[in-house]
Amino acid sequence: MAFIGYARVSTQDQDTALQLDALGKAGCKTIFQEKASGSTRRGRQELARCLASLGRGDVLVVYKIDRIARSLFDLLEILRQLEGVGATIKSVTEPLDTTNSMGVFVVQILGAVAQLERSMIRERSIAGQIAARARGRVPGRIRSLTLEDERALVQEYQKGETTYKALSLKYGVSESAAKRAVYRATKPGDYLKRSRC
Repeated sequence: MAFIGYARVSTQDQDTALQLDALGKAGCKTIFQEKASGSTRRGRQELARCLASLGRGDVLVVYKIDRIARSLFDLLEILRQLEGVGATIKSVTEPLDTTNSMGVFVVQILGAVAQLERSMIRERSIAGQIAARARGRVPGRIRSLTLEDERALVQEYQKGETTYKALSLKYGVSESAAKRAVYRATKPGDYLKRSRC
């Protein structure tokens, strides 16, 4: 079993010294540290290296949970990853410690809260769509082309003598609007699937 630390600050001007001291006192011999925004996992390369280094019985130690996860969903994804390799996590300053039964219970509560939040967001979204339909509005993006212009644009494109850019300039819409119009006409089933994602 090894205690592996992870420390992060958001900008180059900030210092990880406080976190490093706390992680050292918690028994971490190996500490991954980086200066990166927590807004995306992609930008946190040291976190990826840290998670990849963990094995069965290892404990990931952090100063605070917000140093490793940008949201509850992000935290739960990291916890699933740790569970998959048989590792656990411990926060030095917060009651999150999956090395004991109370910590596991806290994580289960967090999972239930996340599920409730997802359900509430979905219910609000459906209620909004129903209300919009009752007022005569169709939910979704407002079309930038009239039906006549859309048909004409698609016909021109299908002749193979023009480009999306040229059509967007001619009809006064963006290139992506021209592409969507063609896609709706030529691959309606695929377009519906994509628009629901």
